[in-house]
Amino acid sequence: MKKIIFIFLILITIISCGKDDPLVEENNNDLFSQNALVVGYLPSWRFDLNNKIEYCKITHLNLAFANPDSNGNLIMSDISNIVNKAKIDNPNIKICISLGGGALNQEQATNWANLIASSENRSKIVSKTVEYVINNKIDGVDVDLEWQYVTDGYSEFIIDLNNELDKHSKIITAALPAKTRYSKLNDTALNTFDFINIMAYDFTGPWNPTSSGQHSSYSHAKESINFWINNVGVSGNKLTLGVPFYGYDFSNSANVTAFTFGEMVSSNNSYSEIDNVGMKYYNGRPTIKSKVKLASEQVSGIMIWEIGQDSFTEYSLLKTIHKEYSDLGVKTTNLCDN
Repeated sequence: MKKIIFIFLILITIISCGKDDPLVEENNNDLFSQNALVVGYLPSWRFDLNNKIEYCKITHLNLAFANPDSNGNLIMSDISNIVNKAKIDNPNIKICISLGGGALNQEQATNWANLIASSENRSKIVSKTVEYVINNKIDGVDVDLEWQYVTDGYSEFIIDLNNELDKHSKIITAALPAKTRYSKLNDTALNTFDFINIMAYDFTGPWNPTSSGQHSSYSHAKESINFWINNVGVSGNKLTLGVPFYGYDFSNSANVTAFTFGEMVSSNNSYSEIDNVGMKYYNGRPTIKSKVKLASEQVSGIMIWEIGQDSFTEYSLLKTIHKEYSDLGVKTTNLCDN
């Protein structure tokens, strides 16, 4: 009898410890199960699609790309029609001006390098950028300077810009590579961003024509999230997972070209459900769904490059993202049935 009582007491102790163990509770708590960001980039060369964009399905809109003249004045197509429609369709949407881009011309690259290199010049570009945000009644800035355009003074620029944006309760975000941390991005600047959009695509492309295949697979998405959380140390609640609405055609290795998801669907609706047609590689709806599921478990949302490349039909990838979050019980905009 004493032996039975002793065993019973041990079992009670084990169960009690398990209930009080914070690690057990943490493992059962899905941090990203309630709400999610859906960040859509819209470049100026797609502004004519304004009336087709379902802004009720995105939480954040990044208008791309603004670049400065030599005095720091931002040069950008008129955004007023985009801003007006987006905010009518979705009063809670956050709109940012996106700076830079991955393909600057020589004049733009020189202007950026000169403007962020010294404190005197940084004050010009910071002042002009904040002025642009306020005058256009938008919500903040997304910094998308990439690779060779991340030059001396980059971190100081981020910090100075954030300090001024904070005075007006504006946000600052960034688009950063899938598996690279720029050497000129220090810890202070990194921690300054409200959140970071992981560009988990372009693992291959026209710059590597002999490496045909998927440029943004599910495995690439997992690797990218792992890099930023475990290698860099950024919390998942400050990250979004970038997904492509485009692909690359490797049919001719001498001329690898890009195409949009919308173009694939327009040629055959069934192409929406697969990830490649011959040597054309992209993300179909099943892969996008799986990435949304992954994002719901590990990061704060999904980022899209870019929403103008979608199919504006029932096969839309944006619709797919919106519905998948809804099916998972995750809120995004609280509009359009979610």
